[in-house]
Amino acid sequence: MTDLKLGEISIVAGEAEAIFGRTFQHPPQSVWAMLTRSDLLPQWLAAGEIELFLGGHVHLDFGDSGIVIYSQVSAYSPGRLLEYSWSGSGDILRPLRWEVAAAEGGSHLALTLGMPASEDIARSCAGWEAHLEMLTAALEGVSIKFPFEHFKAAREGYKAKMGLISA
Repeated sequence: MTDLKLGEISIVAGEAEAIFGRTFQHPPQSVWAMLTRSDLLPQWLAAGEIELFLGGHVHLDFGDSGIVIYSQVSAYSPGRLLEYSWSGSGDILRPLRWEVAAAEGGSHLALTLGMPASEDIARSCAGWEAHLEMLTAALEGVSIKFPFEHFKAAREGYKAKMGLISA
């Protein structure tokens, strides 16, 4: 397990926002492909398909967990920006925004997620931390299962962070 790189959380008017950043020694095109190609998504996120245009359908099936995402692309700029909701059908919108940019020696990925502040923010953030670990491994050509130990450590880290926010 790598060191925890916890994101930043803010809560405004009952809405929580978490921002995560990762820098990779891979070109932006490689990171973008992992975020968008149906043949690569299962390596780090879930089986599914994302139609790459504004209003395009997003379908992600997390298999045994029973979580299925049906959404639409709400913001899109080829190779740079992709936004959709990580909600199930009929759920409250929980925006998920991926931004890819060139950085020295590779690329930078910014992930912004939103959710109601009444939800288990630490759990949601920890889940995305785990998937970012899987993405990092997939970019290196290594397949890993969902890293539960990393998830648990990140969840504890986010619980502590949430305690500081609400204090």
